[in-house]
Amino acid sequence: MASTPFLAGAFEVTTIEMHTGGEPLRIVTSGYPKLAGRRLLDKRRDALANHDTFRRLLMHEPRGHSDMYGAVLVEPDHPEADLAVLFLHGEGYSTMCGHAIVALGRWAVDSGLVTVREPETEVAIQAPCGLVRAVVSVQNGKSGRVRFRSVPSFVFARELMVDTAEWGPLQLDIAYGGAFYAILAADSIGLDVHKSPAHLLADAGAAITGAAAAQVRLSHPEDDDLAFLYGTIFTDGRDAYDEAPTRNVCVFAGRQVDRSPTGSGVSARIALQWTRGEIALGRTRRFESIVGSRFDGTAVEETRAGPYRAVVVEVSGQAHYHGEARFTLEAEDPLANGFLLD
Repeated sequence: MASTPFLAGAFEVTTIEMHTGGEPLRIVTSGYPKLAGRRLLDKRRDALANHDTFRRLLMHEPRGHSDMYGAVLVEPDHPEADLAVLFLHGEGYSTMCGHAIVALGRWAVDSGLVTVREPETEVAIQAPCGLVRAVVSVQNGKSGRVRFRSVPSFVFARELMVDTAEWGPLQLDIAYGGAFYAILAADSIGLDVHKSPAHLLADAGAAITGAAAAQVRLSHPEDDDLAFLYGTIFTDGRDAYDEAPTRNVCVFAGRQVDRSPTGSGVSARIALQWTRGEIALGRTRRFESIVGSRFDGTAVEETRAGPYRAVVVEVSGQAHYHGEARFTLEAEDPLANGFLLD
């Protein structure tokens, strides 16, 4: 029988179930333990070190699946934050998640967590990467589309050569939009973001992330906890400004494939396009996901992130509700710790 830290009959977690552009978000509303630490990044460490069973139980099968995503509300330490959040996925804890911010913005308005104002309500959300300011459209009391401005986005390195076992030397860029991503055109390795099966993109993304993480030492000007390669973004190569949408396929946390266009990934791609001179401040670009859902991204302000030229990016999208849940656990359950199939 699998061991579990939960007392028989004492475990109960309630959630709100949402999706943004097809990417799930399981918002934990009760039942998660209080986390230790003054800063949000300290709480993230405590969750990993002492409460990771909750993540596995809620993200992994049989209650979740290999591409599940979640959010846990915690006490903010930023004086301007309305709420703070830890992001959960199948492999661990991310530092920023745009699709989750879009969903949390709606939920904060609808749950009465913030004072509602029409036609727009502001929600300040503290993520592990920093403060994210969301604006929720509200009409006749109903919440709608959300836009947000995250932390400064910047390019860490351009035209890096990374050795891979599968494709030999590959050229890629690394950019930050609240998390670090390797970015390259899918056709550079013979794939197509419109036609290639998701499992091939997932395999390739995991391999490239692993190779780049092993060969490139990342740093972040604010905190070493932010300095890790979260995933790989495959693009259609259409980086120069165009009114037609450009497609992202983001593979993160191992082989997870984002169904949305990836909010932090859109921020990273906008930073890369802006750095290359391919998009100007104030010009909006539309980004499409593997399932055809769309986010808009705009570089709204030039700034700095330590030694890096950076931009503040505004991303907008739409989230939807699709349920509520109450999760329990029987003490004699042999699969109490959850599982994932390769």
